Amino acid sequence: MSEVPAGWLRPHFAVAGVRALMSTRAGGVSQGVYESCNLGDAVGDDPAAVHENRRRFAGAIGGVPTWLRQVHGRRVLRLPVAAGESLEADACLSTEPGVACVIQVADCLPVLFAAPGGVAAAHAGWRGLADGVLEATVEALAGASGCAPPDIEAWLGPCIGPRQFEVGEDVLAGFDADAQRAHPRFANGARPGRWLADLAGLARDRLAAAGVGAVSGGGWCTVEDGSRFFSYRRDRPRFGNSGRMAAAIWTERR
Repeated sequence: MSEVPAGWLRPHFAVAGVRALMSTRAGGVSQGVYESCNLGDAVGDDPAAVHENRRRFAGAIGGVPTWLRQVHGRRVLRLPVAAGESLEADACLSTEPGVACVIQVADCLPVLFAAPGGVAAAHAGWRGLADGVLEATVEALAGASGCAPPDIEAWLGPCIGPRQFEVGEDVLAGFDADAQRAHPRFANGARPGRWLADLAGLARDRLAAAGVGAVSGGGWCTVEDGSRFFSYRRDRPRFGNSGRMAAAIWTERR
């Protein structure tokens, strides 16, 4: 395991042997809008730089990450994958020590899960969140690890914050909210027909309803902290795209 770059996030879980790590912009070799640790291989960055950044990420977690093809859905993939198995999924879990679950983000919410018998990670944009990706991950992890939802811990990473996430009526409808009634996770936006959504708050509500025992993290805004985090919504209008960060969780080998 190589040295972890300064500024990367280190989520903590009470479950023995569980380790987690989330990258920031720091610690890589990419240039320009992708400076410096872009881990996305389909965003227009130099492939050689991405390869080196991913090598450093793998070294920091001490293993070989599985990079999912995320599609804003609710499929949960169990790792390690079988030969030829599709990597198209927005969540993954593992009950095998040393196998890391990894999610890429650049405004969507990364959620890491730890249970006594396994770990999981989920990519929660508003579509996946509304579609039940967190509930699906909790159910799959509980079944695979032989535990109950109250035994599961969850950590919320950086995402677009409630002062920046302006949405329309389609997002309200996705969460069964109504433009005519107040909702604790939606505030009135600056323009008619627009609202400010609390993505992390919506995730907390879903996790509580799913019976998850403990939830930590949250509070970082990817849009507002440009020196530390990539943000697709912030960077795309100016540069055409944005880099990607990654969150990983695994159980140490004994």
